[in-house]
Amino acid sequence: MKFKPLFFLSGMILIFVVSSCKTKQMAKNNSNVLETTEADKSFKFIDKANMDLSVAPGDNFFEYVNGSWLKNTKIPDDKTRWGSFDELRDKTNMAVQDLLNYVSGTPHLHPAGSKEYNVGHFYNSGMDVEQINSLGLEAIRPQLNLIKNINNTEQLTEVIVALTKKGIYTVLSAYIGPDDKDVTKVIPQFNQGGLGLPTKDYYTDKDANSEANRKAYQKLIADFLILNGQSPQEAVKNAEAVFAIEDKLAKASLYPAEMRDPQKMYNKFSLADISTKTPGLNWQHLFHLMSFEGEDSVIVSNISYYTTLAHELKSTPIEDWKNYLTFHTLNNMSAYIGDKAEALHFGFFGETLSGQKAMKPRWERVMSVINSSIGDQLGELYVERNFNQEAKARMKELVHNLQVAFEERINGLDWMSPATKEKALYKLHGFVDKIGFPDKWRDYTGLVIVPDNYAQNVMNSRAFRYDKQLKKLGKPVDRSEWFMTPNTVNAYYNPAFNEIVFPAAILQFPFFDFKADDAINYGGIGAVIGHEMTHGFDDQGAQYAADGNLKNWWTAEDEEQFKAKTAILVEQFNDYTVLDSVHVNGELTLGENIADLGGVAIAYQAFKKTHQGQHGEPIDGFTPDQRFFMSWGQIWRSKAREKTSLMLIKRDPHAPGIWRANGPLSNFEPFYKAFNVTPKNKMYRPESERAKIW
Repeated sequence: MKFKPLFFLSGMILIFVVSSCKTKQMAKNNSNVLETTEADKSFKFIDKANMDLSVAPGDNFFEYVNGSWLKNTKIPDDKTRWGSFDELRDKTNMAVQDLLNYVSGTPHLHPAGSKEYNVGHFYNSGMDVEQINSLGLEAIRPQLNLIKNINNTEQLTEVIVALTKKGIYTVLSAYIGPDDKDVTKVIPQFNQGGLGLPTKDYYTDKDANSEANRKAYQKLIADFLILNGQSPQEAVKNAEAVFAIEDKLAKASLYPAEMRDPQKMYNKFSLADISTKTPGLNWQHLFHLMSFEGEDSVIVSNISYYTTLAHELKSTPIEDWKNYLTFHTLNNMSAYIGDKAEALHFGFFGETLSGQKAMKPRWERVMSVINSSIGDQLGELYVERNFNQEAKARMKELVHNLQVAFEERINGLDWMSPATKEKALYKLHGFVDKIGFPDKWRDYTGLVIVPDNYAQNVMNSRAFRYDKQLKKLGKPVDRSEWFMTPNTVNAYYNPAFNEIVFPAAILQFPFFDFKADDAINYGGIGAVIGHEMTHGFDDQGAQYAADGNLKNWWTAEDEEQFKAKTAILVEQFNDYTVLDSVHVNGELTLGENIADLGGVAIAYQAFKKTHQGQHGEPIDGFTPDQRFFMSWGQIWRSKAREKTSLMLIKRDPHAPGIWRANGPLSNFEPFYKAFNVTPKNKMYRPESERAKIW
């Protein structure tokens, strides 16, 4: 069952584990890996070798801080982009590999169901390429036979649900989560789905690149159908029919930017009412099939999509639907059913869409699957070996300091009324912070992991997760739940719980280091904390009250002022280019841009309360303020393949790294003072044109 999206710091989920001595030795063989041993910290956390001192910081701060790195660094063949996050990920993956090699050598020595047993056997099953190839499509033959035996619309719906319960998502994108307007209760919720290409744009854009992608995608569909036994001629014809289904669903879908309005996405119905609005789709029967027993209400984010789906389920020939489900099942399970299927998937989604030149190593691909399947068990192993409890205490202190600074900034706003300020402060004081790892680990009792069937382990873990979600129905919301594993370099804000969450793995350099000066830590993890706090007050988060409910707590005048201020940020980012004439989507990235702007401002205000912020001496020729901003600049260090950039600009709510670094600073007066930015500099904005929100 899918889950409601949260507000993440980064669009890419990354894994970071502290290196063992063995891993450090391995890492030295890769010049792209950023080491954080004591010897390597001789540059005092700002490495001049990464900088381009010929660039004026007021012209392009991102280039000033990262210019030499950008010129000298090549994106590895098995990556679509490369940067600070990815350097950490690569270094960490080698440490995780050590962990996996250890537990996979002795899983039989541990009790069935234990974290060592499950992780070890799961890893072994994924690494046994000979066994995976031997099973091939037979590993999912029961699912393919279900599809093959469909004879009518009722059976079609039954099979769609059966696949959904195995985590094979086709036209239904459902999850169970808090009701946005009563977060004490959970409710079944349905989003749009059904598409094989990333977003609606890929079906509607008319440029040559989009046309080529659609042609290549139809070839992928045909190739998978051929793999399942169809002749090339019938596969090509059937691929056209499959694409036609998706094209109709795409026309009824929303663009990513349109899905950012929580009020627009909140459409609650009784089952009787939604059945009337989507004739041909029996929601009572659907709920029975999905085991949503006793539930009589549903939230549907896009009515148009389900109206179209209901029509297509009735009017599209059953054989076309069978080919659609066959393709999506094969594509969804391609990484687990043999080299041929995996190569087909990578050829399109890796090479054609993303420009990736080579697959990641097998162990790394398997590791990623384990993290998404039984992530808490892998995360618990990580925490036992690597987490420093002192980091949690230090983070608590930093969160408090940032909270105090944010309170001061809210009180100092000249555009917000006292009534709205009171509500904003109430929400700020209500923040719950989760740091490191959960107080209570997920219980995997009942999950069966076997040593010799990779595909079965994947489907077992997906079915287990589905059943765990079902158990939430009719029960109080569990606010202790985490939606990210501890071994993930990222952070998130959850509006329903009004919580900010920082997994253990992000508490590392370049975000945080015990031995770094405050400028580095506040410019790194401090800005991350401020970023997540500001998400509670961005254009989406500001629609949720302190109790997590979607309700208006603003005066009408203040709300209009807020919208006017955010519109400035939209215009600014619309002007930023990615490739030639391709621009950032200011609407799609607005929430993240507000959070970045607020994050750096709040972190800076907190930093100025420290001894270094007030009395610090220069280090390596840079003042404390300069080091703060340089720390900010280096965490966004990144470069991406052209095809990846084009894909991300359509779907990722985060702007490219250069604009995440430069955009907020162009609006921030302390940056101007720190680097003597004048009207002659390219980043300079007249004060009247600067975005000032939080």
